[in-house]
Amino acid sequence: MKPNKSTKLIVALAATAVLASACASNRGDDPYAVAVGGSGVGADLASSTSDAKFGTLDSPCGEGDATGATDQGVSDTEIKIGFGDDRGYVKSPGLNKEMSDAVNALISWCNDQGGINGRKVVGTDYDAALMQANSVMQEACGSQFMMVGYGFAMDQTAEQTRVACNLVSVPGFTVSPDAANGPMTFQGVPFPADYANAAAWFQLAELHPDAVSDFDILNSTIPATITASAKSREMAEAAGFSLKDCGVTLNYEGEASYLPFAEKFKECGAKGIWTSRSPVPAELNFIKSLGQVGIDPVFAGEATWYDSGVATWNKDTGLLDNLNAGSIFQMLENADKVPAVKKYVDLVSEQGGKTALLGMQAASSFLLWAAAADECGSDLTRQCMVNELSNIHEWDGGGLHAVTDPGKNMPASCGLIVGLTGGTYSQAFPSTAGEFKCDPKYLVATDKSTWGTELGADRVSTKYQNANVIKPQS
Repeated sequence: MKPNKSTKLIVALAATAVLASACASNRGDDPYAVAVGGSGVGADLASSTSDAKFGTLDSPCGEGDATGATDQGVSDTEIKIGFGDDRGYVKSPGLNKEMSDAVNALISWCNDQGGINGRKVVGTDYDAALMQANSVMQEACGSQFMMVGYGFAMDQTAEQTRVACNLVSVPGFTVSPDAANGPMTFQGVPFPADYANAAAWFQLAELHPDAVSDFDILNSTIPATITASAKSREMAEAAGFSLKDCGVTLNYEGEASYLPFAEKFKECGAKGIWTSRSPVPAELNFIKSLGQVGIDPVFAGEATWYDSGVATWNKDTGLLDNLNAGSIFQMLENADKVPAVKKYVDLVSEQGGKTALLGMQAASSFLLWAAAADECGSDLTRQCMVNELSNIHEWDGGGLHAVTDPGKNMPASCGLIVGLTGGTYSQAFPSTAGEFKCDPKYLVATDKSTWGTELGADRVSTKYQNANVIKPQS
């Protein structure tokens, strides 16, 4: 099957979809700001006999006497889980490989301690290669206990299959709204269709108050980006921005010249530009054109702009020294200050893997899964896992990221801003490295028109619901 324009967009925005803040409405005007590092949230769920820790999280792994073939993929000695990425996609080799690298490293770490209550974790590393997500899910349906820490950019093609076979899921990221709010799905870093973390916009307003009335959003011709931009406009307004409408829309496939579009921003007086796109070559070419017309606006976007490739590009050009990228994750550069980040980097590096934000995201979901599995003990069933996961309401992966609510599928209400100087990233906001700023108003409800799916009263997508779906029991 030949990828079309929409497919290409999904590849470019896969990471954006899971690390981004999106959509807005006011949740109150009273500020409540706290700065937090790793909080150890979720540590009480890990009752393992092991003394090992992952950051502030007591390890959920260790020796034990769990017994019984309690569910598909579970025996006296083993727990079979599936994970994976899109690394085999020929147009983007190694796509999201850092996710499988993270899960492989954590499986080894867990098994070195004795597994989960004495059962060895046996992982199957799937390569969806972008277009094979459904085939992967069909195979997993016949053998795996659960899917854990994976990320498939085309997850919408596999969701019906997953739900039909009751394959409970703890993905590293989701892209489609049906998967993000899917039945039997829990994430270390939730990305629901109906709520989002708008910290980036509120924090941009604090960092650049002189640009609040002179920011604009870079539009695109692709429907998914159009929707994302509409959500960004809502978020910006909730954060107090009076956005310009400079009328700049770029063709996602690229332009013969970006200079006319840069001139439009110059004539419009834009002091800041937000993009919902990832740092693809076309986007970097547009940034070059801004310098060519003699303007240097604040350039803002999602966590996908925190990327080694961007740093290398900027080391040579210096055109993104005004970059501000929003994130809820600790920076890799903060490993000396955040034990969980150091643990992640050490474990993955020991196996020769790639370290990156999506790897930390996969690690968080694996730890979330392991913590719930530990609580189930011998009675390790999918029903028990749904029960346990639905009751985890404070989670930070041992300090890898800001606190989320996996049980209720709610994102964080904290964030930080990453800046770039030359080829070096650093934390631009808040001023103390390794800390987040939090505020209840950062958590915002999205407009229903942007959801992309119908949600039931439980905020779960109704699209593939059936009578056999496993739901939480008291």
